[in-house]
Amino acid sequence: MTKKTVLVGLDGATFTLLDPFMEQGVMPFLKSFAERGVRAELRSVVPPLTPPAWTTVLTGRSPGHHGIFDFFQADGPGSTAIRLATSGDIQVDHIAEMANRSGLRASVINFPVHFPPLSIDGLVIAGWMPWRQLRLGCHPPDLYDRLKQLPDFNPRELAMDMALEARATEGCDEAEYIEWVGLHIRREERWLEVLNYLFDNDPSELTAVLLDGPDKVQHLCWRFLDPALWPADPTPEEIRIREASIGYYRRLDDILAALVEKAGPDATVVMVSDHGFGASTEVFHVNSWLEQAGYLVWSEDVTAQLSEGDTLGMGHLSRHSRWLDWDRTTAYVSTPTSNGIHIVRAEQHGGRGVAEADYDRFRAELVEALLSYVDERDGKPVVKAVATREEAFDGSAGALAPDLTLTLRDGGLVSILPANEIVIPRPQPVGTHRPLGVLLAAGPGIRQDTAIDELSLLDVTPILLYSLGVSLPDDLEGRVPAEMVTPEYLASHPVEVESGHSTTRDNQGKAGQQQLYDDEAEAILLARLRELGYVE
Repeated sequence: MTKKTVLVGLDGATFTLLDPFMEQGVMPFLKSFAERGVRAELRSVVPPLTPPAWTTVLTGRSPGHHGIFDFFQADGPGSTAIRLATSGDIQVDHIAEMANRSGLRASVINFPVHFPPLSIDGLVIAGWMPWRQLRLGCHPPDLYDRLKQLPDFNPRELAMDMALEARATEGCDEAEYIEWVGLHIRREERWLEVLNYLFDNDPSELTAVLLDGPDKVQHLCWRFLDPALWPADPTPEEIRIREASIGYYRRLDDILAALVEKAGPDATVVMVSDHGFGASTEVFHVNSWLEQAGYLVWSEDVTAQLSEGDTLGMGHLSRHSRWLDWDRTTAYVSTPTSNGIHIVRAEQHGGRGVAEADYDRFRAELVEALLSYVDERDGKPVVKAVATREEAFDGSAGALAPDLTLTLRDGGLVSILPANEIVIPRPQPVGTHRPLGVLLAAGPGIRQDTAIDELSLLDVTPILLYSLGVSLPDDLEGRVPAEMVTPEYLASHPVEVESGHSTTRDNQGKAGQQQLYDDEAEAILLARLRELGYVE
């Protein structure tokens, strides 16, 4: 009998919400699914950010090896120029390619960093695509035309249409919040329609789909969803927003039930999130801190340039390249999404910056200064942890990563903008990423009603390959957790490792150097990131 495995990505899902929703009857199917399978917390990558995390899920390799660190990518080690990351930047094999080598087809639906789509034996619909470019994100080329025949096919809702999304997020009244939630309910329903069609008409042994509504709803509506933040005496508006937000999870539960039923009783279904979620209550203006600490100097015309960029493009996002005085700057942060500090190294910048012989001393000094910085309001440290490049991104691709990666005390993202105050409280808590996501799995050989200890995103690819009966390449960094499988099944289906095979590509990242997004698509992608609070 041919094995079938379905990976359901639930972007940003967290047991902080799922557990009460399962107990309160909001998600009865998910509760029953957990009872017939295994659950575990799932540790994300550093930082717990969507593109590197999902790339780890689908490659079994850490960012230091697969080469995706952010929504954006440097043109090369030490480069101050950045662009949107693409599939060409992924420097290792994809799980779809691993399945193909064993004669199995794969479908990969709606994941980020999948444009241009991989030419695999199977199907790809790239995620994070502007709706006008969705056809270009489909493989094989005729897939888009086939999907257009579906009764409710709507590319404006399936992909990104900023006219719809801006209406939902340009303000803060209840109608806009509720419409934002409704948009993502409709988006999940469109993906269900696509998956039903593919299961019936073009099936694969491995199907991976990302439902990204949890992340999008939680970014905007976290204070209405988190039980710890719910007020004792909510206003009628707060109650309506909360009910609408919970309504998303009710509908998500129906969609998950339909997906699992469609997969069939003999399929292995693995549900995972790329990271968890929590509240961010303040903003740390890291470049202004670097300025006050003597590591960064703004250029003379930075104030005038603050008013530039009515159209958000990569040139505007890369404003640090013209905002900074490069003769006197030794450290800076280029994107708020990465929480990553880059050290200006003299050997990469024409003699400007930190000399190679001084690098280790300078970096250690910078780490100590960051960890010692305290908020003058409460006298407590703002930076919880600092990871060096070697600690966070050990691997052949690590040279493109930041020199230092920060974890803030509230788990939030830094701001790269100039500010008079270093730490500024937010008017209201907003949703932000946390390191621990979720894993729920059920199927042949998987234990029932069992909670196991924390797993890693690196374990997902081994789990999926094992469920398909495929040998594991020996350079995968995760494992098949024996604790999630019954002893009898493990004895009759031992884990097989394929020695001597490397998942690292020969042409590391070359395709990523191309300009793949046109100006309109680039502006739409960046605008969506801004709507979600990722860029400023």
